[in-house]
Amino acid sequence: MRQTSKLAAFGLAAAVLLAPAAWAQSSPSPADVKAGSFAADPGHTKVTWSINHFGFSTYVGQFNGVAATLKLDPKALANTSLEATIQTASVGTFNPALDNHLKSPDFLDVAKFPTATFKATSVKTTGERTADITGDLTLHGVTKPVVIQATFNRGGANPADKTYRLGFAGKTVIKRTEFGIKSYAPALGDEVTLEIEAEFKVTS
Repeated sequence: MRQTSKLAAFGLAAAVLLAPAAWAQSSPSPADVKAGSFAADPGHTKVTWSINHFGFSTYVGQFNGVAATLKLDPKALANTSLEATIQTASVGTFNPALDNHLKSPDFLDVAKFPTATFKATSVKTTGERTADITGDLTLHGVTKPVVIQATFNRGGANPADKTYRLGFAGKTVIKRTEFGIKSYAPALGDEVTLEIEAEFKVTS
């Protein structure tokens, strides 16, 4: 038993010591990305939203139930495929009463609309590590085009588990009333900022 514990401790120590070397082999350059198919790591993929709260503050929450698939070839960016699904009931603010209100028919109506989806229709580079991802967002039963301003973070082996990964950040602003979520508007802000942090693990 002690021997097993020692081996586990040694393995952990080795992983910690080797992590900087593994991380150094990854790259922030899109030119170094390996083409392939990827799936979002749910533990490291979140959508953060923020809204003006009656002019008194900016209120912030998250969706953590995010699943996504990505097919990417940096040499043929126009052929990129990206689809994402958000479980609307995963909305969280660390305030149970508010979470329940957000899930109610006043806002997300999660019983009627359990998911929100995004499907990319085009990708256009805007800089060395940035691109505009245009796609269809379906929220609250309404589908509208949105543009996500995306930034490539890094690609390479994850030092913790050695899987090949790609990391991205994204941002877009939507008007909730255009998706039929009209409660307390306009006193409660119409514009909702969505910020995405996503890690994709290679699948093939």
